Amino acid sequence: MAESVPDNHRRRPAGGSDALIERLLFAAVTEQRRARRWRVFFMLFFIIYLTVVTLVLIAGRGDRYGAAGAPDGELHTALVRVSGLIASGEDAGAENVIKGIKQAFEHDDTAGVILEINSPGGSPVQAAQIFEEVRRLREAHADKPLYAVVTDVAASGGYYVAAAADRIYVAKSSLVGSIGVRLDAFGFVGLMDKLGIERRLLTAGENKALFDPFLPEQEAQKAHLQSMLDQVHDHFIDAVREGRGDRLVDDGQIFSGLIWSGETALGLGLVDAYGSRHSVARELEAENIVDFTPQTDFLSRIADRIGASIGRGLGQTLGSGWSLN
Repeated sequence: MAESVPDNHRRRPAGGSDALIERLLFAAVTEQRRARRWRVFFMLFFIIYLTVVTLVLIAGRGDRYGAAGAPDGELHTALVRVSGLIASGEDAGAENVIKGIKQAFEHDDTAGVILEINSPGGSPVQAAQIFEEVRRLREAHADKPLYAVVTDVAASGGYYVAAAADRIYVAKSSLVGSIGVRLDAFGFVGLMDKLGIERRLLTAGENKALFDPFLPEQEAQKAHLQSMLDQVHDHFIDAVREGRGDRLVDDGQIFSGLIWSGETALGLGLVDAYGSRHSVARELEAENIVDFTPQTDFLSRIADRIGASIGRGLGQTLGSGWSLN
């Protein structure tokens, strides 16, 4: 009878250790190749990043002098752009726009200031801050007029800002007006009922869940929000009346939230004349236009955009927002 051989004494297959070594070597080579590819990738990414930053910084200079860099001894028309959403952290936010306007007025060689507007609106607070500061600076520099020039659109908060100017210029096809306030929200109560979803919410404060999209609409809360909207709307109307005065025609539709073409807006007294930045500069007899719009560096702009995006995301998650747009 043949004796059994213990497992640890059995002969290993020929070449087993060699095959294991080959596998280990192959794995090491593969890992080195993978690491080399990643190094090349990050090196190329870094080179591309530096190139983009350099190009952006060079392109950002252009004719944007600011108060310190504008040519001395030659009268110029100062330009400040209000472009895009009027909101904190955006290029058209109050802090940025006010800084540019202040520098433009304070430069000794500024003959007049153009506020070039292309904005659908935004925050009522930001628009009001720009309006008030423009009015203050106009009084402090009475010898330097400030004109608003509308390119494509000056609606809602964009028009709020324009109303602070001495005169407003538009193109016939510009969009002007939308003097109103809005609050956006959704209601999902019916959908939740169909899906059999039950809303569970605890609050301290009977109105803490104000206008919650997952709860039925309450008339008392709706009336409260409407009163706030009406109040902000009144602030907007007061600013337009202050800025435009008796140039406005007696038409109740002006403050209804409607928007008009530049041609119709001219007849309503919302604007003063047709014109562009170049025609206004010629009227000022200072055809050299110097852009005083503040420009942040590339990295700061990226950080601001990320911060603003996070803020908007949280706002959309936590509740609805109102705006002049």
